[in-house]
Amino acid sequence: MDEQELQPPTATEPSYPGDTLDAALLRHGMELPPAQRPLVDRYCRLLWDWNEKINLTRHTDYEKFVSRDLADTQQLAALIHPNEEVLEIGSGGGVPGLLLALLRPDLAVTLTESIGKKAKVLADMVQKLGAKVRVEGVRAEQILKQERFDATIARGVGPLDKLLIWLQPHWLSVGRLLAIKGPKWPEERGDARHRGLLHDIELRKAAEYPLAGTESQSVILKLWPRGAQER
Repeated sequence: MDEQELQPPTATEPSYPGDTLDAALLRHGMELPPAQRPLVDRYCRLLWDWNEKINLTRHTDYEKFVSRDLADTQQLAALIHPNEEVLEIGSGGGVPGLLLALLRPDLAVTLTESIGKKAKVLADMVQKLGAKVRVEGVRAEQILKQERFDATIARGVGPLDKLLIWLQPHWLSVGRLLAIKGPKWPEERGDARHRGLLHDIELRKAAEYPLAGTESQSVILKLWPRGAQER
């Protein structure tokens, strides 16, 4: 999903005519293994083609894709242990869940998207990319009632208090929640505390990194039930 509503735009959006994935990676000092680059590039093309028919993302060039989507996903990938089972809440156009599966093919990733048209788009992209990813056209809570995961991931699906309300009955199945947040995350944490939603939940800042084009930081928050072993 897009988290642009949580991230302030740059004062002047840069423009790079004729841009490529490799050029954008070089600009931001980021790397992808050579074998992954064509697959990630193919994902971009599929996503942007579909985006002309159905709204999936506002990141429709390599600059925004690399500096926001790929940056978030690489940071997330570093927090997930080998061969874990991962559930994404509200996958939208597949960031970070589908992109995570491309970067970490050892993971068993399940995408959930309750909007039928978007779920069909995800399934189409998964098939064309040959990714070993499961797509479920339902809310994540329905899957969590039946299955357990090592990690549950979320980006741009709602503020922290809403996430905690959705997941409150399902923590035994969530594993740990890894939530990608923009610079307003302390306010969201404050709202969640005020509503008593963190009383039985541990919260740690698992990663912090620059939000490209701004003076702000993005974070990944890790949440798990108090008393449970941290993973």
